[in-house]
Amino acid sequence: MTDTTEGVTKVAELIKGFRFAMLTSRSAEAKLVSRPFTVQDVEFDGDLWFILARDSHEIAEITADPVVNVSFSSNDTWVSLSGLAEQVDDDAKLKELWNPAVEAWFPDGPQDPNITLLKFVSDSAEYWDTPGGRVATIFSLVKSKVTGTPMEGDNGKVEL
Repeated sequence: MTDTTEGVTKVAELIKGFRFAMLTSRSAEAKLVSRPFTVQDVEFDGDLWFILARDSHEIAEITADPVVNVSFSSNDTWVSLSGLAEQVDDDAKLKELWNPAVEAWFPDGPQDPNITLLKFVSDSAEYWDTPGGRVATIFSLVKSKVTGTPMEGDNGKVEL
């Protein structure tokens, strides 16, 4: 288990380049459902913010069961965050997070009454990282196959 301050810093470093995340919630039928969301707040401090429709399935699901997972994935980095989600109505925060890309989903702007915020508060994280990018990942994979040793990488669990 990684120290909390060091862990938040590591997770923040790993997810800073991601624009999209998969949010997993439990449906009304008790099935796990994952959907892509654009991360709105780029400074990770344990919380993430998303903009979505008030009448969406996700809002209904987190109202019934706020325990969710948010995950990020690339060719060489994977991060899984567990925590609680809640709907937040905060006009000032919405205006702070608003950007032109959001208008593709909400063309009426931040004053659209169907827009709301989803705040995700993480309580733990697990990450897997292969430093050096894709080339280093391929090199580590080949080295592992040739030498018969486990692939090198960085894995950690963090209580936030």
